[in-house]
Amino acid sequence: MRALRILLIVVVVLGVLFVVVDRVAAHFAEGEAAGKLKTTEGLASDPDVSINGFPFLTQVASGTLDDVEVSIKDYDATTGTAGKTIRIDDLHADMKDVSFSGDYSSATAESATGTALISYAELLKNARTAPTDLGLGFTGQVVGLADGGNGKIKVTLDVTVPGVSAHQKVTVLSTVAVKDNTVQVHADNLPKLAGVSLVENRFRQASDFRQAIDQLPGGVQLDKVEAAPNGVEIAVKGSNVKLAG
Repeated sequence: MRALRILLIVVVVLGVLFVVVDRVAAHFAEGEAAGKLKTTEGLASDPDVSINGFPFLTQVASGTLDDVEVSIKDYDATTGTAGKTIRIDDLHADMKDVSFSGDYSSATAESATGTALISYAELLKNARTAPTDLGLGFTGQVVGLADGGNGKIKVTLDVTVPGVSAHQKVTVLSTVAVKDNTVQVHADNLPKLAGVSLVENRFRQASDFRQAIDQLPGGVQLDKVEAAPNGVEIAVKGSNVKLAG
């Protein structure tokens, strides 16, 4: 009985040691991966990398990690316009079946899904904000974006009315969609201004706009978008996504 107790104690101790070693190794790998990703993407700070699944060491032995989560704060994505970027407040991706090199210098995920949040203030900065000729003496420009409920964006325009010195604020509910890595905002209905129905294509030159978002980390692509209380929430996805290398 005494020998059995000793054996059980040894097994428990070895099990605890294995868990500790496994977690230490996983933590080290997370740090290495974060550093490589920071360098590859030119980030200002280390991203948050979490390697899920247990045990980690058996995944290392197989050369493939089951599930890796990456979170990046304040990521500046390119817009397709030279010198212009758009700030993504929070970019989160869940990578599946990540194969990697022995020194973690390269890593590729078989698939990835995630989310990205862009604030309304940031989206507004990149919208068409110069006054636009609406016809019949009216001019208008987008001055505000907000959550309109039910997945819609409330777009506020500042409109000048002919013969009136004061400006008029006009709001429209707009549908937001994604096509070819571009966020598109399209007014659902056109308002009447001073009782006048404007020509649709002229009004849309002011109210509707597009925002390209290019070169997200690893080559993930925009999938879906929806208006939310703090900004637009974008679903992203990709295959053969490069985390590093």
